[in-house]
Amino acid sequence: MTMQQPATRPANPRFSSGPCAKPPTFELSKLADATLGRSHRAAVGKDKLKAAIEGTREILGIPADYRIGIVPASDTGAVEMAMWNMLGARGAEMLAWESFGSGWVTDVVKQLKLDAVVKTADYGEIVDLASVDFANDVVFTWNGTTSGVRVPDGDWIPADREGLTICDATSAAFAMDLPWDKLDVTTFSWQKVLGGEAAHGMLILSPRAVERLESYTPAWPLPKIFRLTKGGKLIDGVFKGETINTPSMLAVEDYLFALDWARSVGGLKGLIGRADANTGAVADFVKRNDWIDFLAQDPATLSNTSVCLKFTDERIKDGAAFAKAVVKRLEAEGVAYDVGAYRDAPAGLRIWCGGTVETADVEALLPWIDWAFHEEIDAQV
Repeated sequence: MTMQQPATRPANPRFSSGPCAKPPTFELSKLADATLGRSHRAAVGKDKLKAAIEGTREILGIPADYRIGIVPASDTGAVEMAMWNMLGARGAEMLAWESFGSGWVTDVVKQLKLDAVVKTADYGEIVDLASVDFANDVVFTWNGTTSGVRVPDGDWIPADREGLTICDATSAAFAMDLPWDKLDVTTFSWQKVLGGEAAHGMLILSPRAVERLESYTPAWPLPKIFRLTKGGKLIDGVFKGETINTPSMLAVEDYLFALDWARSVGGLKGLIGRADANTGAVADFVKRNDWIDFLAQDPATLSNTSVCLKFTDERIKDGAAFAKAVVKRLEAEGVAYDVGAYRDAPAGLRIWCGGTVETADVEALLPWIDWAFHEEIDAQV
């Protein structure tokens, strides 16, 4: 029996997990003050870059003695800079439970050729955090963007650790309360939780990380774009807005707008509340329907940004084809764009629930998922 289409559509059907939805109040005219055609090294450019750094510190509550730098190549560039500059001083332990974490494992083991301890878990699960040896440097993602699984908190990281923690927090920053005293290197990109523009990464260093940079020289050569020290000292200007390469001042202006919007909704607390409300709407939907479930196995590890879902109905013969067909129906109706699972992840849906998404749009989307599911089930029978 054909199911009637829902009467309400999301006002904004953009639920991509990256680049993510712009803040609800975004208009191109809001970027009119961008310092286009000016040097980023001019006073006006430096002021903009410094405002981006200090705005990040303010909203995320980053300690005053932590360094914050704007670096090239998005979150990927920031993570690579950290690994290539700091790993090798002691043992390394790599934790991975999704695609991007697995990518860092590949780079450390195959490119840097370190004899690292590698701990992995399947999509939907997480590694045994209690087994991690913090005599080593530990590299991990806070939130698995492609698996919908996050670490539950920072309690598993000891205050008296010997090694450094290097945390890819790209889909966690601005949506989760990060314990800065437990994180030595933290990275994220502008195009995730605040919906900024791509290609710029943020690299946040604790005093312990700075000490490592100034006391250790890796055995491998470092490309210019990766270098954070000169003559054994931190290149301090990188953390005051003097970027390694030329940044897009239009993207900088967009990030400044996003930071202002974040302040308008209550800063970090408000952003977390918005993401939690969005994920809560999805959780209620999952409870009401026995044919769909979260990919995350443990509710304590459920992401509140990149929410991954799987179809569980026994009538589904080909999970990948079924999920693709549902995604195609949703896009054709203009109610959800880019909600298919990541290419390396199990078949299903991935709905971005970060703070730039309105809860009313999530609530409007869910009946459409119900409709698309039943349309495909009927077409299959």
